[in-house]
Amino acid sequence: MSKPRKPKGRPISGWLILDKPVDFGSTEAVSKIKWLYKAQKAGHAGTLDPLASGMLPIALGDATKTVPYVMDGRKIYEFTVSWGEERATDDLEGEVTESSDKRPSEQQIRDILPGYIGTISQVPPQFSAIKISGERAYDLAREGETVEIPSREVEIFRLTLLACPDANTAHFEVECGKGTYVRALARDFGRELGCYGHVSGLRRTFVAPFAEEAMVPLANLVALEALEDMDERLAALDALLIDTCEALTALPHLVINDDQAHRLKMGNPILVRGRDAPVAESEAYATARGRLIAIGEIGEGEFRPKRVFG
Repeated sequence: MSKPRKPKGRPISGWLILDKPVDFGSTEAVSKIKWLYKAQKAGHAGTLDPLASGMLPIALGDATKTVPYVMDGRKIYEFTVSWGEERATDDLEGEVTESSDKRPSEQQIRDILPGYIGTISQVPPQFSAIKISGERAYDLAREGETVEIPSREVEIFRLTLLACPDANTAHFEVECGKGTYVRALARDFGRELGCYGHVSGLRRTFVAPFAEEAMVPLANLVALEALEDMDERLAALDALLIDTCEALTALPHLVINDDQAHRLKMGNPILVRGRDAPVAESEAYATARGRLIAIGEIGEGEFRPKRVFG
């Protein structure tokens, strides 16, 4: 019997909060970070379009198991809408599909914003990752097909008009939930105002639970390639990582001992005792000596592991 193939790369785990530059794809960014860190595994929590910049949380190693908890978090974007043109992609990349000489006043813009706050119905852009009959909408759109994408509910917690520097543009900030398309907001603003619009600038500044201050510019990482000593280079890169546990701060937390950690790693439940112990939780995480051991559920006095970490 052949031996199982040993994974290539370092078994490193943690989060890098990348400040992604414009004209750099999310998949391309993950590949670059994986290569820099010589990591066995890597993945990102929420795609950023190539024309967008800002926060792209990248998980390395075991941290990839916590990606869903970051994907579900709130996000904050700053974005610019250019009036007068609607585009096929709802951003600068696409060809113009509608145009207008009309321009909205600042007050007209402010008047429509309350209608976009709360739980709203939104139709994703034609160029989006939504699956239609098993195929990505953007693949169908690139082939020239116009498909009917069903609307869906998204959550907008806050929407602010920051500035109107001239008649042709307006700057906004939005705090929103999972699945919100900022490009669709710009499209819908333009249609409601009767002047058309598209996103001409987009920057993500927050992905819960990671703060803007945690972002590391790609240029800073690339600069470390100049270090010829590989150990020195990897140590400098590792110092920029955020602990895997930081992705789980919204969940209840159990601190356990070494014996309990061993049981969880073997896939066995442990007893949850104490006056302040949670009675029932669909999801919680357990740590021992500051290290993430497992994500699981609490019920009937037990913590039952669902995902175990090395």
